[in-house]
Amino acid sequence: MGHRQVRKFCVLGNEQSELLKMAMSELNLSARAYNKILKVARTIADLAKSEDIKTEHLSEAIQYRSLDRQIF
Repeated sequence: MGHRQVRKFCVLGNEQSELLKMAMSELNLSARAYNKILKVARTIADLAKSEDIKTEHLSEAIQYRSLDRQIF
């Protein structure tokens, strides 16, 4: 999924945007990580048969990213 598709299909609400901004700051993540988190959150939402990315989907994606950083 390219940058344009991410912007089109990974739309966040205000609550989710604030959560992601906080995670980006706290975990010192890059813009590249931002897109990866959005893509994973979109996949989690799809598996949950949700049209929107909800806070729980985004939180799970952020946890996977922080876990990935701890292991590697």
